[in-house]
Amino acid sequence: MPKIIDAKVIVTCPGRNFVTLKIITDAGVYGLGDATLNGRELSVASYLTDHVIPCLIGRDAHRIEDIWQYLYKGAYWRRGPVTMSAIAAVDTALWDIKGKIAGLPVYQLLGGASREGVMVYGHANGTTIDDTINAALEYQAQGYKAIRIQCGVPGMASTYGVSKDKYFYEPADADLPTENVWNTSKYMRVVPELFKAAREALGWDVHLLHDIHHRLTPIEAGRLGKDLEQYRPFWLEDATPAENQEAFKLIRQHTTSPLAVGEIFNSIWDAKDLIQNQLIDYIRATVVHAGGITHLRRIAALADLYQIRTGCHGATDLSPVCMAAALHFDLSVPNFGVQEYMRHTEETDAVFPHAYTFANGMMHPGEAPGLGVDIDEELAAKYEYSRAFLPVNRLEDGTMYNW
Repeated sequence: MPKIIDAKVIVTCPGRNFVTLKIITDAGVYGLGDATLNGRELSVASYLTDHVIPCLIGRDAHRIEDIWQYLYKGAYWRRGPVTMSAIAAVDTALWDIKGKIAGLPVYQLLGGASREGVMVYGHANGTTIDDTINAALEYQAQGYKAIRIQCGVPGMASTYGVSKDKYFYEPADADLPTENVWNTSKYMRVVPELFKAAREALGWDVHLLHDIHHRLTPIEAGRLGKDLEQYRPFWLEDATPAENQEAFKLIRQHTTSPLAVGEIFNSIWDAKDLIQNQLIDYIRATVVHAGGITHLRRIAALADLYQIRTGCHGATDLSPVCMAAALHFDLSVPNFGVQEYMRHTEETDAVFPHAYTFANGMMHPGEAPGLGVDIDEELAAKYEYSRAFLPVNRLEDGTMYNW
């Protein structure tokens, strides 16, 4: 059995912060796991260093399920983003180790490929509708079959989800939280105009997605979904906060636009009612925030019973380690829907050399044993941690706003 003899946390900031767990075995094999929690990175680093790593030393690295259960049930204070991101890092690293020892890519250990490649969507955004359409046309020319479209809200100085750079978007943008101003009625007017322009420019053979970022009440979300039905959106993401899962019943009563939710979910319990009551069409939970490959497979299996597909979060707050893990999961899972893909910067790719590839709107994790991602620790050490917060939202009258 490969015994865990050491583990360490690597924090680096090649343009944005990443937390990586490296688990080392006496077999001379190590595995990597992503532990990045955007805006709260050091909390997970501490959790791993102070509370998890001491419990790993001496354990059989092949006992992935047992270690997962030990870390989840043994913590007593279960779930939550910090705990589940830490468990995810351990779980992902152990799958990496198992694949390397077996000499197989992780997707083969998960049952093999269920498809030839993984359809991904890119982010087209701009200050104006025209800017967004131009960006979307560039994505379409690159072969993307699915594109998320976002544009600025007229009259608003800034809009969450709209980047100044058309490819590299980092929402955690300041040493203290940026405060954005929000106007729902203006937003509700511009989005149908955006979709109309997108269909006219891009045609009907490309999937169009849109992220609401939890900004609407259920009835507002229902109204927007109804307004967009004629443009056949692939999904509307995070229409309203999912703490009150009953809210999605009201949205369902008013629109047939497909709904996606779950990038901030941490466990199967966050998704259980939404899935069992068929209130969503895509579950967005991802490897690093939902307990790793082991737990995400359980969520996908439950969703499969109700004809709900996966659509894992894949923004740049996930390191290439998590991106690779997601692709192995995507390639293997039977009810895959789509994978979010935001390309990393050259600096990040240099720190995390990887085997996954993109071509014609599809990605593949590659055939390297394990996850197919490594970390250049010497290069990583040159990029020191830089505190960065996600923005907060206020209405124009100053009220804190994020239903």
